[in-house]
Amino acid sequence: MALFLSENDVKNLLTVEMALEAVESAHRDLALGLAIDTPRARSRLPQTVLHILQGALPAQGVIGYKAYTSNKSGNRFLVHLFDAATGQLKAVIEADFLGMMRTGAASGVAVRWLARPDSRVAGVFGAGWQAEGHVRAICAALPLDRVKVFSRKADKLAAFCQRLSDVTGVAVVPAESAEETVRGSDLVGTVTTAALPLFDASWLEPGVHINAAGSNSLIRQELSESAIRRCDLVTVDAVPTALAEAGDLLPLIEKGRLHARQLIELGEIIVGRHAGRAAAGQITLFESQGMAIQDLAVALRVLAAAESLGAGVDMPM
Repeated sequence: MALFLSENDVKNLLTVEMALEAVESAHRDLALGLAIDTPRARSRLPQTVLHILQGALPAQGVIGYKAYTSNKSGNRFLVHLFDAATGQLKAVIEADFLGMMRTGAASGVAVRWLARPDSRVAGVFGAGWQAEGHVRAICAALPLDRVKVFSRKADKLAAFCQRLSDVTGVAVVPAESAEETVRGSDLVGTVTTAALPLFDASWLEPGVHINAAGSNSLIRQELSESAIRRCDLVTVDAVPTALAEAGDLLPLIEKGRLHARQLIELGEIIVGRHAGRAAAGQITLFESQGMAIQDLAVALRVLAAAESLGAGVDMPM
């Protein structure tokens, strides 16, 4: 019988370490030809948009999809997990917290493979729901001393920093400006809905790693063309997805200043098929659009934890 897991169930079961391991496994499987991922599809109405990501991790025994609606009244997320061998429904999982954690985990996996191991200071743009997952993941992935956070919503920034300091054990502090956020940072993360670049490319330090996690549509852009052109290595979660909706990259591709063959999938680095950072002074970039197989891998581990603890509710299906 299929299991239903609520948001509260997921919050009680899912850890950042679990999310990091799951997301890395999904990227590894994709690189090894053991996964299928279909780029996001959207159905749009004036009031509501339906988004669907689907894929399969046959080596992990699951196939499924995440569907979510966005509306002025809020967003609603559900992951449907099916057994890859039998097609039987395994679980339906509310996935707002799950999605936040898996999006952050993608950045955490990227810094493990691309950032300098001696990185100690991060600068993050954004203090919203998704930025929370980003900060939690990078703090779990590297022994950071300080995370500087800059946000347009200054009234919420202090509370965000205090909460994340408590959760991570790292000093998460407000930054007074975009320039302060970038200068002196070993990592820079962008987790916003910005339509225009967030910072000047000249502020980037040699050897910095950038995680760009907010530009997942053509109308969004967090990085300038000059910032991307400073990068020695441009990585993505999946090339087809990046070519469909990476608002940071597509303007350069259209102008011929960046070519699709220059985009390296993160999984290719994880399995050793492509080199990652080659020198301490290189600037590296990970553009994160999100993938169904990331959701499926995290959901599978949440389901296993729920089954072992007797959490969730049986569904009459």
